[in-house]
Amino acid sequence: MKLSTRIALSVSLTVPLLVLAAGALLLGLVGHDITQQQDTRLRTLAVAVTPDVRSLLAADRAGRPRAAQNQNRRVLDSALDSGVLVLDPNGTTVLSGGPQPGPTVVLPAPTGRPETVAGFHALGESLAQGGTLWVFAPVSADNAQLSAIRGRVLLVALLAAPLAGLLTLALARRATRSLGTLSAQASALDPRDGADSFRHRTSHITEVDDLAAALSAVLSRYDQQATRTGEALETARSFASAASHELRTPLMSMQTNLDVLATHGSALAPDEREEIVADLRGEHGRLLELLTALRTLARGDLVEAEAFTDLDFGELVDSCVQAVARSAPEAQLMLSGGYGLRVRAWEPGLKILVTNLLTNAVVHGHAPGEASRIAVTLTAAPEVDGGHAVLTVDDWGPGIPASRRGAVFDRFTRGQDSPGTGLGLTLVAQQTALHGGTITISEAPGGHGTRFCLRLPLSGTPFQEPTHRNWLTQTLNLKLMG
Repeated sequence: MKLSTRIALSVSLTVPLLVLAAGALLLGLVGHDITQQQDTRLRTLAVAVTPDVRSLLAADRAGRPRAAQNQNRRVLDSALDSGVLVLDPNGTTVLSGGPQPGPTVVLPAPTGRPETVAGFHALGESLAQGGTLWVFAPVSADNAQLSAIRGRVLLVALLAAPLAGLLTLALARRATRSLGTLSAQASALDPRDGADSFRHRTSHITEVDDLAAALSAVLSRYDQQATRTGEALETARSFASAASHELRTPLMSMQTNLDVLATHGSALAPDEREEIVADLRGEHGRLLELLTALRTLARGDLVEAEAFTDLDFGELVDSCVQAVARSAPEAQLMLSGGYGLRVRAWEPGLKILVTNLLTNAVVHGHAPGEASRIAVTLTAAPEVDGGHAVLTVDDWGPGIPASRRGAVFDRFTRGQDSPGTGLGLTLVAQQTALHGGTITISEAPGGHGTRFCLRLPLSGTPFQEPTHRNWLTQTLNLKLMG
């Protein structure tokens, strides 16, 4: 059933009920007014005939029939269509005329106030001469007026139902025309076109415009989710492609070593067998490291905004320095800088960023035959846009030529004799962009070694999240400085 029809039916049922309810209230008010009018009329009549009734009682006591008859006529003429009953002090009827209760009805003691007696409005008053005056008006006259009003109310209620329904149907159809237009637009949408194909012209009807805005927002969210789903599928494909490509060489090497062990295992010298086993273990470790790095890169591509929280960057850097120092006890790591610098970050990703920076410095930041020396500094750089946290990592290694600094963040880029997978600094670049930061490479102070300088916005500083996350699928284009 259409909305306009539902509204029309609802109004068709509601309006007659309202008319009947108003009629019932009106009947009560009118009935009360009629009763008040009758009571006022009885009082007025009683006051008007009292002098004649007194004269009638006096003539009756004095035995003057002619005078009594004259007073009877005057009293009855004054009463018009009302009933009059006059009783002497002994309760004997002196005068009775007009509509009144039957002779068998026992009248109450006169109180001087109007009351209802046997279907009549009645007013009884005691006279100074000892007699009693009663005046009456039939209740049926009131009922006739109320019945006429009741009939008119029912007639109005019967006429109001169809008229209100038709009028409401016409108005509701006009009011819901914008909804029909919006429904037609929604039905004509092509899912492939997305939210851009939905164009709603303002109808100046709040509910319709709000519904259109909500529909537009839903379509926008659908587009975002569809884009994220496509990115997730592309990430999965790239993960499988990169894994199959990079794992081929170590797997073939492992297969060769396994074949040698299987074929010539008993004839191999102990030192040769140990060398082959060591190679297998090394290749196995590289496989695990490569798969872990690829998985972490894929997680960065798919992380949602809800995973970001406010955290103390100083505490996180301190924990990363301690973890790297435990894994490389021969290296010297020195941390300077205080706590309290809070950033909005995905904690697992930020740990990966800092840990990989430190690990890269430990592996490459030393001269041949010397232990690594790494200086880590964390400071704040106040700016008008809210400020940044600045993390610098300095090493005393051979440094990176300026011509190669932009390529170190590319996937699977490895230095000479590098034991890594070539994804460590790619993860650094990914997480830096994901957190709205920048990273620069330069010479360390003193003209030796390398300095990595990471800048991240502090909590409360707005930053633009990357629109397309494709670190696993495409070559990075990150802001770098020589």
